[in-house]
Amino acid sequence: MDTNQKLSKIIEDAIVAGGSDIHLSSGRIPAMRVNSVLVNIVNQNSITQAEIFDFLKIMVEDEKSLKRFLDEQELDFAYDFKPGVRLRGNAFFQKGEISIALRIIPHVKTFKELNLPEQLSQFAYKKQGFFLVVGPVGQGKSTTMAAIIDTINKERAEHIITIEEPIEYIFESKKSIIDQREVGIDTKSFESALKSAFREDANVLMIGEMRSPETISAAVTAAETGHFVISTLHTNNASQTIDRIIDSFPGAQQSQIRNQLASSLLGIFSQRLVPRVSGGLVPAYELLINTKATANLIREGRTHEVDMLIETGSEHGMIDMNHSLVELVRKGEISVDDARRFSLNPKAFDNLL
Repeated sequence: MDTNQKLSKIIEDAIVAGGSDIHLSSGRIPAMRVNSVLVNIVNQNSITQAEIFDFLKIMVEDEKSLKRFLDEQELDFAYDFKPGVRLRGNAFFQKGEISIALRIIPHVKTFKELNLPEQLSQFAYKKQGFFLVVGPVGQGKSTTMAAIIDTINKERAEHIITIEEPIEYIFESKKSIIDQREVGIDTKSFESALKSAFREDANVLMIGEMRSPETISAAVTAAETGHFVISTLHTNNASQTIDRIIDSFPGAQQSQIRNQLASSLLGIFSQRLVPRVSGGLVPAYELLINTKATANLIREGRTHEVDMLIETGSEHGMIDMNHSLVELVRKGEISVDDARRFSLNPKAFDNLL
């Protein structure tokens, strides 16, 4: 079996087993993550360092990216395995040897297929403002963003620009025109791509991740100037997200960013993928909507009160994480123990049961 065949077999085996991620390390059997649990891929032998480097050359393809990897010792990339199957990868060195982590990107799904709340669909029809999908790594943020973008693409005639590193979901233009830009290939940085977007007649901007104050500032400004902006942060909930955004700026600028965020924010959706009793994963979530009360709390620096606002804001369409978990328990979708484990406030969760 040649290297190409071996890589294909590893990926195929992971897909058939329902894996979400693949881990390739020298001297180890390839491993995969299935329903959040890391296991070895059956019927696979350990792989060598030479094989891993050959795998990388197959997936990255161009010499420029390989040179960047060897110079910088880490690389984000995407790999089109076959029609309809795409992987996001990160290659890195550990103990002087190359390892690769791959994420299998599923096809774009609808809100219903993803078991996401009906309230979320409203944001696909917003013309202006800032919407964030947040949560830890591997909790489905990119998939949720893709569902929103796909809905816009099907329902509205807009110019959508995505800025990603790397590009994950590939969209085919339908009612909308979609231009997808990859940092490092199509643009030098998130910041430069955002600045260019102001001159590209964009209506919708999807930013793969906000990694710097400059990106956050440009995104908020874009939302203020007539664009619908959607992005992600690795934060646990809405209140922490607001604090993270504001605290990323120097003290002298924080008042200005509070005011900008208060006026431009549409909502923050936080999600977790919880093991299903019947197998697989199901999302539990929190949704903050920027009402007048929300904007006042942001503007006045009272973000510690946001959690209570969400708990009591169901009439405005807000969803509290604990209520979402309790509802899943009552439907028999998840266990009480798993629900409690994923709750950010287990004591309040127990009181709701």
